[in-house]
Formats: sequence, structure tokens, C-alpha cells
Amino acid sequence: MPKNGQRSTPRIAPSILTADLGHLNDEIRRVTEAKSDYVHLDVMDGRFVPNISIGLPVIESVRQSTTLPLDVHLMIAEPEHYLERFAEAGADLITVHVEACRHIHRTLQQIRETGCQVGVALNPGTPLSAIEEVAVLVDVVLVMSVNPGFGGQAFIPTSLSKLKRTRALLSAVNPEALIEIDGGIKPENAREIWEAGADILVAGSAIFSPERSVAEAIDAFRAVFAD
Repeated sequence: MPKNGQRSTPRIAPSILTADLGHLNDEIRRVTEAKSDYVHLDVMDGRFVPNISIGLPVIESVRQSTTLPLDVHLMIAEPEHYLERFAEAGADLITVHVEACRHIHRTLQQIRETGCQVGVALNPGTPLSAIEEVAVLVDVVLVMSVNPGFGGQAFIPTSLSKLKRTRALLSAVNPEALIEIDGGIKPENAREIWEAGADILVAGSAIFSPERSVAEAIDAFRAVFAD
């Protein structure tokens, strides 16, 4: 948080979960040319969440296609076994779920040891108190505003309250940490979400859409904060 109390406009992190994976290099090029702030990569194992998505080879390919920071969201069981491999594949930020880690403090320390930024995620039904003791260790808290595992879900309205409470927690113990939000984010609700405390907006179907180009979609998000 800036010392003058003024927050910058949110960073945009397109999620490739809803991108055309058959033309992934082209999609990454479009995201890069549109001056996104991150590329968000959802890794799912079919155990922690009811779906399977991308893995290490895709992350390695994306790393070769862009200089943007790679925001790797591990929706997997026992993530501590794979942290070094994701770092080696090109991750800049690694986020693990508090619900997936038996020893969350140790796992966050392990992420730091890889040289990556450290993120911790909370599912909609997980109370903020689950990370109170480790909030000081992280660079990013990811608030899930949908249940993880699938793209295209609607934003859960109670996430706004959780954002505000997360902002209050971080202001007290780790004011430099950022708040990320993932699920149902679109230009129509982006400003309200930012005002509630989010610094990074993850968007999938709102950016990778047949209705408009990636650049037009990202411009639509930026326009919300242009005044």
C-alpha cells in the first residue's frame, strides 16, 4: 500500500484456463501485446479440484513465449512436492491453497526458497482466520470468488466482504502484500471489487471471448479505471 494511502489501479492477470489451448502461443502473444500485468496459469490435478488442466510442459512453453510474470496457481494436493519444478519451469509467483497443505507455514517457506514470490489462496468457504498466522510470510493473498475447478462461474457476492477483511488483516501485519481475486471477474464488477480491496484481477472468460479481441477485453477493464 502506498504511503499516501492512494492505491494504484488494479493489475490484470488473464487466465489461460479459458484460452484456446490449440493456439496457445498466439493467445499468449495477444496477452503480451495488450500489456497485461501477468499470465495466470491454473494447475489442477483432479484431486484437490474436480478437474484436470495444464502442467509443467505448458508452463515451460508459456515461459518461452512471453516476458510477462507467470502467476502459477496450484490447485493441487500436496503442492510441496512440486514447488521446485514449477519454479524451474518459469513461475514467478506460486500460489498454494491453504486447504491443500498439511503444513502451510513450511510450504510457504519452501516457495520463498525457490526464489519465487509467495502466494496463499482461500476457497469461498474457508475463513480468513485460516491464514492469520502466515499472512506475514506472503506476497499475495488470493481470494477465490468462485469454487475452484472450472472457468466461467458467477462471482460470489460475499467475496466483497472477504476482500475488505483481507485488506484489514494485511494492513495490520503485511501492508506490502497484494490481494488477488479469481472468479467471475468482468468489467461490470471490476471497480466494486477493486474498491473492496483487490489489487490483481484474474479474468478468464471475460478476456478470452469470441465477442471481442483480447486487446479489446483488456482495454475494457482498463477503461473502468480511466477516470
